[in-house]
This record gives sequence, C-alpha cells and structure tokens, in this order.
Amino acid sequence: MTTAVSVRLDEETTRALALLEASGLSRSEAIRDAILSAAASLRRRQALREEVVALEADEDDRREMLEVAAFMEALRAEG
Repeated sequence: MTTAVSVRLDEETTRALALLEASGLSRSEAIRDAILSAAASLRRRQALREEVVALEADEDDRREMLEVAAFMEALRAEG
C-alpha cells in the first residue's frame, strides 16, 4: 500500500532534498529514506533511554560503578 503525502518545504529543506536528489535518489526515495532514518533514530534514542532507566534502577550496577570510580580516583591520587 502506498500513501501520497503533500508537504511544504522551507529553503533549508529544499536544499537538503536537492542534495539527496543529486546523489542519484529520486525525490520519493530521498523522502522515504529520510523518514525511515528519522524513525530509526527515534527508536534508538528510546531504546537508549529505556536502558539508562534500567541501569539507574539496578542497585548492584550502581554500587559497582561507585566502587570502580573510587578505585580510579585512588589510582589518580597516587600518580
């Protein structure tokens, strides 16, 4: 299934689209690729946020991080 979309582009976006088209992509390919890339980026950021939340909730991991930080600080103070 395909869906037609109409969009108004500002000057910066028009130039970016022209650059993508100059690389050999059709206008439709360039726009589809940009949308898919943006969606993938959002998914990666969401996954990273979820991982950070999980790590922050892991008391064993937090304790280990503090131990490593203290150890590293002790090494720095000696040198």
